[in-house]
Amino acid sequence: MSTDTENFAEMFENSITNMERLEPGQQIETQIISISGGTIFLELSGKSEGVLDAEELTDKEGNCTVQEGETIKVFFLEAKNGEMRFTTRISGEKAGNAMLESAFENGIPVEGVVEKEIKGGFEVKIGGTRAFCPYSQMGERRVQDASQYVGKHLTFKIMEYKENGRNVLVSNRAILEEEQKKLVQELKQELKEGTTVTGTVASLQRFGAFIDLGGIQALLPISEISRTRVNDVSSVLSLGQKVEVKILTLDWSNDKHSVSMKALEADPWEKAKKNYPAGTKHTGKVVRITDFGAFIQLEPGLDGLLHVSELKEDPRENNPQYKLKEGQELPVEIGSIDLERKRISLKRGDRKPEEDFSTFIDSGSDDDSETYNPFAAFFKDKK
Repeated sequence: MSTDTENFAEMFENSITNMERLEPGQQIETQIISISGGTIFLELSGKSEGVLDAEELTDKEGNCTVQEGETIKVFFLEAKNGEMRFTTRISGEKAGNAMLESAFENGIPVEGVVEKEIKGGFEVKIGGTRAFCPYSQMGERRVQDASQYVGKHLTFKIMEYKENGRNVLVSNRAILEEEQKKLVQELKQELKEGTTVTGTVASLQRFGAFIDLGGIQALLPISEISRTRVNDVSSVLSLGQKVEVKILTLDWSNDKHSVSMKALEADPWEKAKKNYPAGTKHTGKVVRITDFGAFIQLEPGLDGLLHVSELKEDPRENNPQYKLKEGQELPVEIGSIDLERKRISLKRGDRKPEEDFSTFIDSGSDDDSETYNPFAAFFKDKK
């Protein structure tokens, strides 16, 4: 070994003693110092630099997808010839037997092409090696049409490496689960109960909808969609729709979270007493009919009860459904408001006022009149 080479090796060894010692397969987050000649130079602690093949972060058109100053996550491969070598994944020509064995031992992701379906799963080509991925290890969950994966470039984790690469078992699901775990840790720091966030409708259910919050899904109960009563979720929401929601609960241990759209709407009860004083008349809409009366919507989120006794025209009639239909507009009068219990009692607003007793008195006459009115006579005697 020449003196210059010895000096360089000594300088390199001295430089890495001042930085955190990395183990093969260890993932770090670092900043890109520069990009030159097909190599990305990475900032490390101490005075050392790491190198990464720029081809790993180049798109199909040959354009580099990162820039100087950007922060990226990489895996440490080895220290060789005075260089700290890193990778984002192992693929292509780098995927030789020695590198794949290292990837297996150190948990480094590998990139492969799903070539075809075979019995029990898929044949995956990683560099010049053929690996097997069971159906149960492809994607986050089983799908009805497994052929959709054929031809795709995906990232895998090597679960078994035997017979010098002749028997390789890989998992795509393991990669996705690891990414999910990291994402959840990040979301734990970002998401807080009571905050407002934007999510995407991921699925619609009879009881509500699941909202994707960027890595986790939260339940939006049907009762929390709107202050207006919702009977059919699909009439209000659609798959892929962006919605603004308030986080109600975050249960990380059980992966159960809930959100509300209704909580972001103004509460009409705050101004109910002012807007609907007792005795005032309004037009409402019949939104629900029960055996004990009908609920009338005065405005979204503000319903009052019109008791069955207000609906009877025949005292023997007990079912208000014979007289009203949902969606029907109806004049009502405010009976009373209980803000604490959030209840409003209503009266029919279209009943004619009772005639005054004076109409009977004025129409009355002496007993010998042909138009003698006994009711008028009775009230006249009372005067």
